[in-house]
Amino acid sequence: MKAKMLLAAIAAAVLVALAGWISSQAAEDPIIEGFRQAEVASVADATEQLYGQKSYMLHDMRALFKTKFAGPAVTVLLKKEEHKEGAAATQGMIDAIDNSPAGSVYVMVLENGLDYGAVGGLMATTMKVRGFAGAIVDASIRDLPQIQRIQFPIYSRGVSPGTTVGHYRCAGVNVPVTCAGVTVRPKDIIAADEDGVVVVPFEKAAEILKKAQELDNTEHSMYPFIERFKSLKEAIAKFGRI
Repeated sequence: MKAKMLLAAIAAAVLVALAGWISSQAAEDPIIEGFRQAEVASVADATEQLYGQKSYMLHDMRALFKTKFAGPAVTVLLKKEEHKEGAAATQGMIDAIDNSPAGSVYVMVLENGLDYGAVGGLMATTMKVRGFAGAIVDASIRDLPQIQRIQFPIYSRGVSPGTTVGHYRCAGVNVPVTCAGVTVRPKDIIAADEDGVVVVPFEKAAEILKKAQELDNTEHSMYPFIERFKSLKEAIAKFGRI
């Protein structure tokens, strides 16, 4: 038993190291790196201030564990359909994993999918070793022990043991989707942290990042001011941010 546990621990360590190495091989984009550092709340505020648009996903899109990442979206859409074709009907969602570059964020949308585990241990493990930044699932997920063991960053709207096989058909890969209330297009930037998930249109990314960084800098300057003077009113008057 101890030997099996040791082997499992070694395998997990190798998996994490391999995923990290693969991810480091991906070309670093300064815009993506900027969104990795920026706070999601500031990105949401920046988008609203600049364009008057809501860019963050519904409140129930939550991470399995504490995480923070950003990357370009790879989108997958599954439509509800009862059939007897087995896994062949959802082959597109598998191909999207095997064919996408390291650093991608897998954005998966299921029609009425809250009672189905759309991503489980096998898909999460493959994305981990291929260097995906993370996954956003507008449905439920399953196989939590394995996903937690490998520490693959994933957000979902629930947990369910149900399978999609026989109940769903892949309706599109790298097509525009509506994920937890927000439109996501292929290559749009997904940024996620403890506050939630935000979508950044790729053609507006540089401007939104600049504004988000300004908001971050202002807010972080306010914390020591408030700690010193013990007044939120004075901080707002000085920095113009709330």
